[in-house]
Amino acid sequence: MSIEIRPFDAALGAEILGVDLSKPVEDETFAAIENAYNEYSLLLFRGQDMSEAQHVDFSRRFGALEIHVLDQYLHPRHPEILVVSNVEEGGRNVGIKDAGRYWHTDLSYMARPSRGSLLYAIEVPHDDNGEPLGDTLFASSAAAYEALPESRRAQIDTLSAEFSLANKQAKLVTDGDKSAAQTDTHPDKTPPVVHKIVRTHPLTGRRSIYVNEGHTSRIVGMSDDEGRALLAELYEHVTKDAFVYRHKWQKGDLLIWDNIPTQHIAICDYALPQRRYMHRTTIAGSAPI
Repeated sequence: MSIEIRPFDAALGAEILGVDLSKPVEDETFAAIENAYNEYSLLLFRGQDMSEAQHVDFSRRFGALEIHVLDQYLHPRHPEILVVSNVEEGGRNVGIKDAGRYWHTDLSYMARPSRGSLLYAIEVPHDDNGEPLGDTLFASSAAAYEALPESRRAQIDTLSAEFSLANKQAKLVTDGDKSAAQTDTHPDKTPPVVHKIVRTHPLTGRRSIYVNEGHTSRIVGMSDDEGRALLAELYEHVTKDAFVYRHKWQKGDLLIWDNIPTQHIAICDYALPQRRYMHRTTIAGSAPI
């Protein structure tokens, strides 16, 4: 395949053209894709028509895949796929309907957070005028770190924070989503963990702000008031327009993002009968450094 890499006019991201992911990707082509992934943190492939098996096979080229802890939403035939959807069958959601409601980094509440995610759009909701709904915003937390004053970087470089799935689930329940309560098994699988506030990418060496609104519960060693104030400042900084790319979904889009130097949020501006149905695979990662 002859590919073209077209960077976005944003702090992160590029579109990959000339690749059909329903066909095997040659090693030379994949090497170019992987290099772009490391450089741009977010890659878009438009107009794809993949089976579940093809999605999983391509995802595995980036590394081992994780089986998501929210096992009630796994694909019945391909457990590597997490279903992200507001669609209901038999009175229950077939997927996570509220995925990404807060700014977050996927699985940052795990001791070994995921390296990346590959989200494939099968159904995209639209308004009455045909405009797509359910945009996803991505922020370069690496560019945000680099833009901080040197004194602030020096301060947060020494700090750590606690992360937990329970933090996100409690926020969802408080916001009215009673179905978001954890199952009995989730607390055992996801006890709180502590990571550094600033994470260094193991391949590129680039540093980024790792705390996020969805999963970070507190700063270790700080009073509650002082910690909340610093977290609020960092959340606001990371999500400034200068660091953000807004993706408007189309059916057949595959987005791949690096969870180390990015954060993202889903815009929930749609409801049934407007259907959103997507498949996500998750690349296993390493303990933050």
